[in-house]
Amino acid sequence: MNPVDQQESFISHLVELRNRLIKSLLAVLVVFLCLVWWAQDLYAMLAAPLLAVLPQGGQMIATDVVGVFLVPIKVVAWVSLLVAMPVVLYQAWAFVAPGLYAHEKRLALPVMLASCVLFVLGMGFAYFVFFPGMFKVMASFTPHGVAWMTDIDKYLSFVMGMFLAFGAAFEVPVVVVLLVIMGVVNSQKLVEARRYVIVGAFVVAAVVTPPDVTSQFMLAVPMCLLYEVGIIVGRMLERRRDA
Repeated sequence: MNPVDQQESFISHLVELRNRLIKSLLAVLVVFLCLVWWAQDLYAMLAAPLLAVLPQGGQMIATDVVGVFLVPIKVVAWVSLLVAMPVVLYQAWAFVAPGLYAHEKRLALPVMLASCVLFVLGMGFAYFVFFPGMFKVMASFTPHGVAWMTDIDKYLSFVMGMFLAFGAAFEVPVVVVLLVIMGVVNSQKLVEARRYVIVGAFVVAAVVTPPDVTSQFMLAVPMCLLYEVGIIVGRMLERRRDA
């Protein structure tokens, strides 16, 4: 291919990338405009695990003048991105698929879908299991005479950080299976590395989660169990490949 053809091909790829990005942003924007009217309700839903353990009459506070407006808008933006994720992923797939081989396409699509599902499951686990348990532990340590109230912006930052942490932790089976498929490791080596993975999971949990033991177990134990799931799936793929 001569330099002129290479430049035209490069420009055409940039144009297509721009179009894909615009379509993705438009999808997020449409969802955002549809949900912005329920911004207060969405934040109330997000704050429900904490409000449920606060004493009667307990409430959250806003130390920033515009925080009462910006924080619910941020929640709507995150929810819009999550709802529009199928469209965003489709645009990403449509951009990279023409350059993939047939066997790479067969691998990429299931991995992408599994990653999305596991990430959402991780967020669901954080919301329905981790937050209620962790907030109850925090409430039990509140000294007498101390009103436990948090700023809504700090609460949002904490919640989003935990969503990302649990979503990433639930990607462990995908990482393990990819390592097996690429031939980096086999199921036997994964079994031998189990003890180190368990220690690493608890170290990660100690760094990411609040400093109480309950929170650390809530992140480390699912990571260890999902690692075992990855080993099982990896063995199945090895047997299928050998057959």
